[in-house]
Amino acid sequence: MAQKAAIHSIAVKKCTLSKMDRGPERGTEMVVKKLKIVFYIHALAGGGAERVWALMATALAQMGHEVLFAVDYKASANIGMLAGSIPVIELGSGHFTAILALMRLLLRERPDVSISALGASNIKHVVAALLAGRRRRAIISYHGYAENEPKRLSRLSFTLAPLLTRLAGRTVAVSEDLTREVVRRHGGRADRIATILNPVAVPPIEVSDATLAARPPIVLAASRLTPMKDLPFLVRAFALLKTPDARLVILGEGDERAQIEAEVDRVGIRPRVEFAGYQEKPWPWYASAKVFALPSRVEAFGLTVVEALAHGLPVVATNCGGPREILDRPGLGILTAHGDEAAFAAALDACLADPGQTAPRMARALDFSVKSRAEAYLDLMTDVAENA
Repeated sequence: MAQKAAIHSIAVKKCTLSKMDRGPERGTEMVVKKLKIVFYIHALAGGGAERVWALMATALAQMGHEVLFAVDYKASANIGMLAGSIPVIELGSGHFTAILALMRLLLRERPDVSISALGASNIKHVVAALLAGRRRRAIISYHGYAENEPKRLSRLSFTLAPLLTRLAGRTVAVSEDLTREVVRRHGGRADRIATILNPVAVPPIEVSDATLAARPPIVLAASRLTPMKDLPFLVRAFALLKTPDARLVILGEGDERAQIEAEVDRVGIRPRVEFAGYQEKPWPWYASAKVFALPSRVEAFGLTVVEALAHGLPVVATNCGGPREILDRPGLGILTAHGDEAAFAAALDACLADPGQTAPRMARALDFSVKSRAEAYLDLMTDVAENA
């Protein structure tokens, strides 16, 4: 309740998941305008925002809308999430090259809306839309905190939040905590920001309580190996576990892998830790784990938290924005303070000893279906297109 009150206190306009009236009814059938949409992101590299953009573009194309997908350069990590029927336009890897190419794309295709994700892409999108005279049709989106951005131009998108949120047709943040961050800390326009929680696509799964309880004591973590994800903290906490024969599996790649491996060696648990690399479809790893761990210093949403819930896993996470919003009811997992390795280890031990009930977690994961999120984005896009 305190979180919701805080949101209302800064007058953030949230995009609801209910369907908006998109036109006159004919009998009992709603008339839905088909939109032409350009999605833009730096590349379909390995990451949560990249996966979300591929999922949303695919879902809207399957709903009958005309979708184009623009990238600065080609990458393959999340290309499998994008429908093969969607044209992918490569703009060019230089910032100015990408801006001019995106401007020409907007002028040529004249989409009803264009939408971008992540810091540098948001800046380039707004500039291109301004040059093309289509800024009121442009939607930008924030998927993480300023601390998550490793590059200067991406961090600049937070400094420029007052300007970007004014110039763009609308702005999206992927959690209520991130919405507050953009408004309160960075000065974004509260009346022009919509909160739309991320979608998560997981194949249909059935996991019984007995099946989960019978699994070996495997702790799973999945994230980019970057400082904000703080895998060294997880390694130190794991070394304190009292559960016999517990193992730690880490999915993901990143610049901090060497430091994490060094920490594994320092605390003497190398035989019990497996680095499995980035996995586009990590479902078998979730299906073999007994508990999921998220040790982030900050986390705007937490796609992997929802993926773990969809597999019936209890989640042990640090008490930060996105995970706190997802794990907002009993039986889903345990939140601990970041930096408290003993508390994190105790929570992991408790979940390994008694992983609990799978049904409430799998039900919670359904709240983040691709369909519901596609409808939320479509409501927002329709509103922007009609008012541009």
